[in-house]
Amino acid sequence: MEKAILVVDDQPGICMLLKDILTEEGYYVETANNGKEAIDKINSFTFHLLMIDYHLPIFNGLEVVRQIKKTNLYIPTIIMSGMCEAVLADNIECTNIVTIIGKPFNIKEVCRVVNSILG
Repeated sequence: MEKAILVVDDQPGICMLLKDILTEEGYYVETANNGKEAIDKINSFTFHLLMIDYHLPIFNGLEVVRQIKKTNLYIPTIIMSGMCEAVLADNIECTNIVTIIGKPFNIKEVCRVVNSILG
């Protein structure tokens, strides 16, 4: 079975780009456009990796990660943000967070990071 990734971003172009690229890499990719939609999908499907934008409508990326952690579910998580310093300063105590990728990102670097996590 292929590894499943949930990409969450309120910019449809980023979701489409990452879905296309990661599907080409051999992964099954679902997308969500806000934190609530992400939580609904996580509650109904098993994902091996979560790639989530820090700034999202309804629940931000960190709130989603905290809600997942409360359920004792472990999903390795990549936070995506144009303001990495703000993310680092925002009390990241969640063990699910593997790394932070800055926006705009380099597609080859994203693929390298995803492959190293899901390898």
